[in-house]
Amino acid sequence: QVQLVESGGGLVQAGDSLRLSCAASGRTFNNYAMGWFRRAPWKEREVVATISQSGRNTYYADSVKGRFTISRDNTKNTVNLQMNSLKPEDTAVYYCAARQPVYPHSVYYVPTGYTYWGPGTQVTVSS
Repeated sequence: QVQLVESGGGLVQAGDSLRLSCAASGRTFNNYAMGWFRRAPWKEREVVATISQSGRNTYYADSVKGRFTISRDNTKNTVNLQMNSLKPEDTAVYYCAARQPVYPHSVYYVPTGYTYWGPGTQVTVSS
C-alpha cells in the first residue's frame, strides 16, 4: 500500500507559476513509476506528466510540454510538478498517482494502469 498526498495547489493568474508536490508513504517509493494527472470540470481525467521508476525518462502531454517539469526525489519520497506559464485551461484538480513498472525506465501515460492515487489538489488559473 502506498499513501499519496498532494500539496501546492492554489489560485493564480495566467502566466504565473506553481509547484505541486506529492508526498508518498508506505511501501518503498522508489519501486514505483509516478504520474501527475488532472481533471477539469466536465472533462475526462487526463495525463499531465509521468516519470519512470528510475527517474531517467519522462513523458509530457502536448498541452504542457515546455511549460511543466516533473521530477522525483527518492531520498525524500516526493514527486514534484513545476508548472510555469500557467493558462486558464490548466485549471483542474491535479492528482498524483503511482504504479509498479514492468521496466525501471518505462513511462506510463494511461491513468487506468495506476494503482494508487492521492486525493487531489485544486489549481485555478484566472485570466
